[in-house]
Amino acid sequence: MKMSVENLRDTITPKSDQLNADDLMETTKIIKVTAVKRGSSAEQPVSIEYEGMEGRPYKPCKSMLRVLLASWGDNGREWVGRSMQLYCDPEVKFGGVKVGGIRISKLSHIEKDMKILLTTSRGKRSECGIGKLNFYPEKDFLEKSQAWIAAILAKKMTVDEVIKKAEATGILTENQINILKSKTQNESVA
Repeated sequence: MKMSVENLRDTITPKSDQLNADDLMETTKIIKVTAVKRGSSAEQPVSIEYEGMEGRPYKPCKSMLRVLLASWGDNGREWVGRSMQLYCDPEVKFGGVKVGGIRISKLSHIEKDMKILLTTSRGKRSECGIGKLNFYPEKDFLEKSQAWIAAILAKKMTVDEVIKKAEATGILTENQINILKSKTQNESVA
């Protein structure tokens, strides 16, 4: 994979055996579950593998496990093939200190947006909103992608602007984004 200066996010990836909140600073990440395993400790009882994880699974905290159980059920095998959008919540505390943590904002395979009550500290509960993760329809993408690619090549829009525009309808899949990037990078180099 060719490294470029257009996206330097990989330069700050922490050396770790799991996905970290720092990986999601100022961004979100949609992951598609490929396997669910029991973790090796009580603090991290579940390890979620996903497409493109590069040896760094998502190990949800107990609050986010409660969200997954309430949304997708308690059979981890049924989570395979489903997707979630993750983000860094800088307000998450550990030992009374704000350290940030990974939170789930949206899930596929739910009928509608959800509100789940979670324990935030001893005797305190707060509502956690989980949105329905809607992907951009493949048929619509195929119809519009050529016009988007032409606009990017004509420098009328950037790939990021196209992605943001598409999100009014649904989230582009990683494959759809890769198509936009590869078609525009190959053409602009030629």
